[in-house]
Amino acid sequence: MGAIALETGIESLKSRLRTTWMAGDYDHFSRFLENGARFFYERLDVPPGVRLLDVACGSGQLALIAAREGVRVTGVDIAENLIERAQARSIAEGLQARFEVADAESLPFPDASFDVVVSLIGAMFAPRPQMVAGELARVCVPGGTIAMANWTAGGFVGEMFKTIARFIAPPGMPSPALWGDEAIVRERFGTRVCHLSVARRHYTFNYPFPPSDVVHFFRLYYGPTNRAFASLDRTGRKSLYRELETLWSAHNRARNGFTVVEAEYLEVVATRA
Repeated sequence: MGAIALETGIESLKSRLRTTWMAGDYDHFSRFLENGARFFYERLDVPPGVRLLDVACGSGQLALIAAREGVRVTGVDIAENLIERAQARSIAEGLQARFEVADAESLPFPDASFDVVVSLIGAMFAPRPQMVAGELARVCVPGGTIAMANWTAGGFVGEMFKTIARFIAPPGMPSPALWGDEAIVRERFGTRVCHLSVARRHYTFNYPFPPSDVVHFFRLYYGPTNRAFASLDRTGRKSLYRELETLWSAHNRARNGFTVVEAEYLEVVATRA
């Protein structure tokens, strides 16, 4: 009974996560983040022709960049609507990228299927991180590259999630921001990888509108923020809006109605042992 209850709990949690990431319009949301995705990808120096897997690919922001460079790309995500959008974007551009619905904790590929396995602010949100680490390593060829970008607890997005968490109950899983801790990342991958290196980088949020409108933008289009507001009554929504607007304003480096905020993440690049 214990094992059955645990499995039921995990499936319920995954269902809530799937609903969260299908909410809003992540495709529209991610268009403002494509420069950061390109900077992350270009640092990996991926040669054309290699097999690359993008885990928790969203609507394909990184995968499509790689496909345009001649890389043989497969993207996976738990959100069906995002996979449909990624595939539609690939077809519209005449690219060869392939997308399918899949779980980062149980990737539907044989061992050593890919030369490069990446996850840009994605796999960090899966509820069982040890399984994620095992799967990222399993599907990568020995000597291949595993790369992640993960928000840190002390960075701007970590602070934003802490603000949201004060208004909604935690989802019953380890904090995703633990993937932004070097020691924990090394422990999770363990002997599966060698030559693991990390660097603290900054993802630039750049919007041509003020912080108050940025909060509204996140509320409309970013799944976690969308679901947080939807779970609150009118008073709670107003309080959350004020706190998020204060947070964005405090970190804003721009003026005159624009918003520019630097969000820290941990860049992880490892070689499969």
